[in-house]
Amino acid sequence: MSQDYTSLGLMSGTSGDGIDASIIRSDGKSNYEGILNEYYAYDKEIYEKIHNLKEKIHNYKDLKKFTNELKSLEKEITLFHAKVITNILKEKKVDIVGLHGQTIYHNSQEKISKQLGDGVLLSQLIKKNIIYDFRSNDLKNGGEGAPLAPIFHQLIATQHKLDLPLCILNIGGISNITIIDKKVDSSSLSSRDIGPGNCLIDSWVRKNSDQNFDKDGILAATGTRNEIILEQAQELFSNRPNQNNLSFDVNDFDVSFARGLSLEDGAATLTDFTGQIIGAALISLLPSVGEKSFKVLVSGGGRKNKSLIKKIKQITLKNTAIQTIDDYNVDGDFVESQAFAYLAIRSILQEPISFPNTTGCSKPCIGGEIIKIT
Repeated sequence: MSQDYTSLGLMSGTSGDGIDASIIRSDGKSNYEGILNEYYAYDKEIYEKIHNLKEKIHNYKDLKKFTNELKSLEKEITLFHAKVITNILKEKKVDIVGLHGQTIYHNSQEKISKQLGDGVLLSQLIKKNIIYDFRSNDLKNGGEGAPLAPIFHQLIATQHKLDLPLCILNIGGISNITIIDKKVDSSSLSSRDIGPGNCLIDSWVRKNSDQNFDKDGILAATGTRNEIILEQAQELFSNRPNQNNLSFDVNDFDVSFARGLSLEDGAATLTDFTGQIIGAALISLLPSVGEKSFKVLVSGGGRKNKSLIKKIKQITLKNTAIQTIDDYNVDGDFVESQAFAYLAIRSILQEPISFPNTTGCSKPCIGGEIIKIT
């Protein structure tokens, strides 16, 4: 009989605004139970340091150049995680902790994925077994290091008895998709990053206002898209050199093409641009699932952007039924943090967390470095 583990997953996404924390209980294979979901916002100082550094780091040389700043920020982020975990452990018990860390740079072509979060220090601070550095082994085996959540998406589909085939669309800073075919095993699982999710819209709003994101898509709804700029942006995206990548970093995209627009018009143009990319990607999936139409469940912060979802629906109206994953009793804000709680358990069990059809790795890969308390 398989053993169940209680695991705490900690995820800080590309928005860099805080930590999603989730506790699940699972055997790492065929079942899970959600126990806790909580969000902890970073201090303003940490938030600003993350975004300032991300804007400076564009390649491997930059990682070396800013080594001292990265080490200092990593310590701050690790201590913040320790404070979060300590608070949670006052009320809950866990066997293991899955630490994703804060992604500061990801480049699949260079085989680099840098997350800030010191697993060794964290283990010493909280006296728990830590699993972290989930992406390195996949990169070493020819993969792109992302997306890693698909194996958990598949578990959601089977546990909640969702009709297949099914697409789960996660709109975080980057948008990515998982396709779960009718045959439920790792060979029927495929995924990839699509392109920008919230990153362009968030970046524009941060640069041009005192807000961090376009809440509910209100700014975009009050603005007017610029057709000329939109057409130029679409052409640039279609001819980008990395268009065959399975994974992206927020630094792969920038908002410079919207320069000169008002706050609202820029938000409208970038939202339209992002929605068109996501919508076109969903339509292109139809041949791969062999269906005339299929259901799409949306997770991540972008599902709350009404203007973005409206655009995606306009493009895919005839081909997809778009719903939020929350409609199936799954909290769309915490799918990623639950996923890393699950991946931590699979790492303990030495079960693969990435697959050729999800990251492009040469073989199913186990992942996650395990730091055991002594």
